[in-house]
Amino acid sequence: MTIFPSSHHLNFAVEAHLPIGVRHQYPLLPWQIFWYPKLASTNQTLWDHLCQGAAEGTAIVAGQQTAGRGQWGRQWQSNTGGLYLSLGLTPHTAADRTPQLTLSSAWGIASILRQAGVPAALKWPNDLVLYGGKLGGILTQTRIANGKIVQAVVGVGINWSNPVPEPGISLAACWSQTSWRPIDSLEQLMAATLVGLSEGYQRWRSGEVHALVADYESLLIHLGETVAINGRDATVAGVTLGGQLRVRWCDGSPAAETYLHPGEVSLGYA
Repeated sequence: MTIFPSSHHLNFAVEAHLPIGVRHQYPLLPWQIFWYPKLASTNQTLWDHLCQGAAEGTAIVAGQQTAGRGQWGRQWQSNTGGLYLSLGLTPHTAADRTPQLTLSSAWGIASILRQAGVPAALKWPNDLVLYGGKLGGILTQTRIANGKIVQAVVGVGINWSNPVPEPGISLAACWSQTSWRPIDSLEQLMAATLVGLSEGYQRWRSGEVHALVADYESLLIHLGETVAINGRDATVAGVTLGGQLRVRWCDGSPAAETYLHPGEVSLGYA
């Protein structure tokens, strides 16, 4: 049961709600968190806040979304009991670094969940995975001016106790029969997610791109596996600095390695 107040501005001490064992390397963002019982979209509401002058670190959290969207405009089922959160950023960095922001956000959240005892993994490019099921997803949107990202919104949906369709999985259901939970409330999940987003963002801004991509690759569920792409077998070799999927053809093709953009291949779940 959530303990969020009914008022929109949420006085929420992020570090006080972190699960045991979670630590952060970088300074955390100055949070301004707003909670709504129901929204069409946390991303869209956050864009509205940013247009009104909201600062970096502004976050929108909803108890339910009625028009949530995932990658490629797909509907994201946002029933009560899940975490639906969007974070506003003002990176002012080159626009071609946008794909890295998605990678860093996914890595940051998964890393913090793993610190808390949740063995989260990643499915390229933007899915959080737990025990072979989809735990959550990330949708990054940017506003570009003069070749730079002047504003960005990172939207996150993570299954807590909400009903989920296949191949989804929820955190609360994983430990429903045990007395110990690595994360035992929606508030703890929200705090961990905010810290994970902050960690990924600060690391992305620090320029540690090669190391960041390597750490992201280490959590990929398909790394080293053979997958079918347009009727041809290929081995997943990793991810480029631009966020493309690196695959190596298994048929001895002269073009041994190919880079694929999101949308050019659909990878399943374990």
